[in-house]
Amino acid sequence: MPTTPIRLLLADVDGTLVTNDKVLTDRAVRAVHKLHDAGVLFAVTSGRPPRGMSMIIEPLALTTELAAFNGGLIVNPDMTVVEQQVIPAEVVAPVVALMESFGLSVWIYRGADWYVRDVKGPHVDRESWTVQFAPTLVPGFDGLEQGTAKVVGVSDDHQVVEAAAVAARAQFGEHVSAARSQPYYLDVTHPQANKGGVVKYWSAKLQISPDQIATIGDMPNDVLMFAHSGLSIAMGNAGHEVQRAARRVTTSNEEEGFANAVEQFIL
Repeated sequence: MPTTPIRLLLADVDGTLVTNDKVLTDRAVRAVHKLHDAGVLFAVTSGRPPRGMSMIIEPLALTTELAAFNGGLIVNPDMTVVEQQVIPAEVVAPVVALMESFGLSVWIYRGADWYVRDVKGPHVDRESWTVQFAPTLVPGFDGLEQGTAKVVGVSDDHQVVEAAAVAARAQFGEHVSAARSQPYYLDVTHPQANKGGVVKYWSAKLQISPDQIATIGDMPNDVLMFAHSGLSIAMGNAGHEVQRAARRVTTSNEEEGFANAVEQFIL
């Protein structure tokens, strides 16, 4: 258990806060309200666009800012923009080219919009259902380089996605942050738009020590926020490398892992 009282819990969304069917369970909702009652702030960060998190604001009574695109875009609960960090324009086309060299289908997120070149591509239908809005079909990404918050590479070959992530980090170095947000998604964002940066944002904003922040997640892109928080919790459905990076491991997102973590490790 943490020796310093936790003042903020920062949670991932998919695979953590919601089930595999993207359901926010009653126990998860009650757990967040218990945090509110205990005076512990609750915030979320996700690879989702801001609109893709709007459905959790009311049931969780969120008053904190939402860190979308892994921290690339921070918005208030009313969706007004607080801070935005975009990929350098000159890097966007080479990132797209690298992803395509690995056979990945590519999406671009820019502002409030989501652009695809194939509406029948892998996971487009499921992503539309998850974020509750449809993508914009474009013949190509020329002209969209300015203001791009996130480029996503998609494939059901999980080893290829990981190989593309390694290649992106090797080729672009400190110009981008590249990590998997799901086994089938490679997210490329601004170099400071990562979940470790979100922990730093909250620490500075609230003027609290990272030791007073708890984080919970399930994917490799959550490991960066683990490294900057006093209490890190991996989901039971997380991979071995993610669990090894956390101080505590809870049950899976199909077994009320989020609520169990709140009750056991924080409250």
